[in-house]
Amino acid sequence: MVETRLRRRQLVPLHRGVYAVGHRRLTERGFWMAAVLAAGPGAALSHRDAAALHGILLSDRSRIEVTTPRRTASTDRLDVYDRRELTADDVEVTAGIDVTTVERTLVDLAAVVPAYRLRKALAEAERTRLADRHRLAAAMERARTRHDGGHAALSAALAELRRHGLQRTRSDAEDLFLDLVIEHGLARPRMNLVLHGDEVDAVWRAERVAVEVDGGAYHWTPAARARDREKANRLAARGWRLLRFDWWDVSEPPRRARVAAALRAAGIPDE
Repeated sequence: MVETRLRRRQLVPLHRGVYAVGHRRLTERGFWMAAVLAAGPGAALSHRDAAALHGILLSDRSRIEVTTPRRTASTDRLDVYDRRELTADDVEVTAGIDVTTVERTLVDLAAVVPAYRLRKALAEAERTRLADRHRLAAAMERARTRHDGGHAALSAALAELRRHGLQRTRSDAEDLFLDLVIEHGLARPRMNLVLHGDEVDAVWRAERVAVEVDGGAYHWTPAARARDREKANRLAARGWRLLRFDWWDVSEPPRRARVAAALRAAGIPDE
């Protein structure tokens, strides 16, 4: 029956033993469900795709990540993690899909994403109250035997959150800039504040220093450059110093060091 429907194109193969009916125009959740089915019994959507389903971090990967408590090989469409310690407490059903809980997802993310993206996911989970700190501690303890470095990374991110609170950012460029500040041990700015009617990306009030991070094409048009100059002039007239950096300044290691030096020269103290 399956072979007949495949020949008639009534079934479209997605993975071994998993088919779409009539076409491949599935929603993102449809592809996630197909991936979990392909990984076999006990599997759950995990890592960056679980974070995307929970709404705490976007994922732009082409391969879907799933975790299973049994040995299953990855494919050209799936990244499969063999996690024997995965328990019923680590899995829930969201939108009809078996997925790792927010707490377990944060534990898994810690091993596969940079520190700044982990902090972003953790802050979003905290802001939306999706994560419970007691359940998170329990999930970390269950995964402690793994040797992937995730436990230490998540512990550091939690310590950062407890010490400095939530810092909501609006772009990858802002995330990278805040990561640069933390990496170089500088005092933390406030992010996305309004100063005298102008919103700026980062602010140190005591030092009267503000930073804008130009992360995309928006800032490179003549009109945008004119607006940027006018903003800088308005803030300068009120005693503020506005520094501007671009994507490459905050993403490339040699230039990140120069940004840190420029901030120190502007009077930003070490933490």
